[in-house]
Amino acid sequence: MAWDMNNMTRHDPETFGKVAVLMGGDSAEREISLMSGGAVLGSLLRSKVDATGVDFTDGKVLTGLSESGFDRVFIILHGRKGEDGKVQGALELMNIPYTGSGVLASALAMDKVRCKLIWQSLGLNTPPFAKLDETTEWDKVIAELGPVFVKPVKEGSSIGISRANDATELQQAFVHASQYDKEVIAEKFIDGPEYTVAILGGSVLPAVGMTASNEFYDYQAKYFSDETQYFCPCDLAGEDEKNLATMAMQAYKAVGCEGWGRVDVMRDSAGTFWLLEVNTVPGMTDHSLVPMAAKQAGINFDQLVLEILATSTANRERD
Repeated sequence: MAWDMNNMTRHDPETFGKVAVLMGGDSAEREISLMSGGAVLGSLLRSKVDATGVDFTDGKVLTGLSESGFDRVFIILHGRKGEDGKVQGALELMNIPYTGSGVLASALAMDKVRCKLIWQSLGLNTPPFAKLDETTEWDKVIAELGPVFVKPVKEGSSIGISRANDATELQQAFVHASQYDKEVIAEKFIDGPEYTVAILGGSVLPAVGMTASNEFYDYQAKYFSDETQYFCPCDLAGEDEKNLATMAMQAYKAVGCEGWGRVDVMRDSAGTFWLLEVNTVPGMTDHSLVPMAAKQAGINFDQLVLEILATSTANRERD
């Protein structure tokens, strides 16, 4: 279902109570999490919400949330511990409402292999892949898949990803990705444009197309480059964008996501869409895609942040 401006609710900031904006962490995405968290915190303060920024440095921070009387948590932790179900589980044990997906959906979305297996079982297009380890026959993988992207299974923001066109490059890419995760995959390279679809509540926001000046839409292109081109509205025909929205929502629901998120997709030369991954805690920086899609839907940044915060509901049934 596409976003309808009639869905917008005027939120009384007092109803949210005392809000912790949980950011930072110790994952490889710490820098981006602090940037996203700062933007969210600034927005909440502009909206007169009683919000405090909390840098998640260790488990003691979570104990402090309860002791400090926070009524709910806006999770803007990217990567391990914050986006993989661990923080979500701890907050549920403390009975503190939080934004975003629950424990199981967060864990599955973070795990590229298990997520892709779910999509495959439902007949949703996702690029073929092979798990890699030190015993992998590199020539055989290239023969089966052709050029590939090599990825750590449980990292985000394109961290540790590189392209491999032959067996030698594949082995080198595996060594690089292994620095970030003990599980690594090679995913068939899809030659075509990349799109992303943001989901807010039960609605799909306008798709965003992108073209990076680098070989692919990597960490630098996502967060720092001013040369990356974004298209919103994107270049898809109406029926194609509708089909993409339907596919993204199917992928999102298949993993059990809720609240908000972002589904990343490639399109090949035949016009077929291929699911890459679903992000349960997308970026909220000045280069981020969810705010871009929201703006196209008529939702400014402060409204977006309040809408996300409003999806946190006390004692909602999870997993």
